[in-house]
Amino acid sequence: MASQPLAKKSAVRLARLPGAYFERLVESSPDIVIAVDRSGTIIYSNDGAEKGLGYTAAEMLGESVERLYPSIQEAHRVMVMMRSDDFGGPGKVKNFETTFVTRWGEQMPVAISGSVLYDENGLEIGSIGFAKDIREIRQHDRLATLGEVAVALCHEINSDEEAVVEEERVETVRREVLKIQEIVNRLVEMSRDGRYGTREYLTGQQMTDVQRAAPVPVHGGRSGLQGVRVLVVDDDLGVCRSLRDLLIAEGCEVLVATDGLRALEVLNRTSVDIVISDVVMPDLDGYDLFMEIRRRGTTPVILMTGYYYDRDHVIKRSRLEGLESVIFKKPIDPARLKAMIRTLTGRAAAAAQA
Repeated sequence: MASQPLAKKSAVRLARLPGAYFERLVESSPDIVIAVDRSGTIIYSNDGAEKGLGYTAAEMLGESVERLYPSIQEAHRVMVMMRSDDFGGPGKVKNFETTFVTRWGEQMPVAISGSVLYDENGLEIGSIGFAKDIREIRQHDRLATLGEVAVALCHEINSDEEAVVEEERVETVRREVLKIQEIVNRLVEMSRDGRYGTREYLTGQQMTDVQRAAPVPVHGGRSGLQGVRVLVVDDDLGVCRSLRDLLIAEGCEVLVATDGLRALEVLNRTSVDIVISDVVMPDLDGYDLFMEIRRRGTTPVILMTGYYYDRDHVIKRSRLEGLESVIFKKPIDPARLKAMIRTLTGRAAAAAQA
């Protein structure tokens, strides 16, 4: 008993609709529907074809389907594709893009889906195809692409990060020019004055230079950094040592870590006034370290990078989370670094009140 309803449903599914149903469906379709015989002569067109192409059924019936294409070659290309395996299998084509020409000479991009028709003996008797006007789709795609380009352009124009990078680049060039000018001036002095000495321009290499009075050392008390405890984090030990020497000379107490995990170990043991960290490191990058430090408290962080770009958006993501200070391009400008430390640790405000 239970199997009878199922059997009835299967019979309904397998029943074939009368041809009139399909004719009504095709006739009312908004897509262009055209059928041709095996010689390529149009034997049927629906209302969608008249609305889309401008030809009445009377004007199309008996005409070659080639008149709908911009060239005979394009018409043959569609016929070849309908019989290939590339677009739906032999005798079929699905969403194959081509071009129709309307009654007014306008080219209309369309996507064709259709089939070759055969008789009971397997002989080809013609074909039928549905063509969808895809001008609106292409227009939508163009607008979407233009929107993406506009967003990217606005990002490039409004990106504070790129502006900062450019500012840093200009500042670096300016400092290098000043160094060259200083060397040239010393060469001029050497040519006029017989008092020569040596100076370590390159690490480990003493070079002849004009003897000058020893510079007055800058003490921590005068720079405002006396007693500031700094944690320097960089996987380049040379950078760590350079910053350590620079800051110790200013009266700072300096701790060093060569990666983000070691930096957290240091912070587990002791507190610091400020952290100066590289951006790209093998375990925790600058963003990860900044977020962990921020989670623990309010210790200020300065991120530094040796590049003019932020490939992984470490700096951008950190700024979105509240990072205030970034220094692009190592080696760092000492004066700018010290000014940042004074500001972030409150020493600048204290000095102003004093």
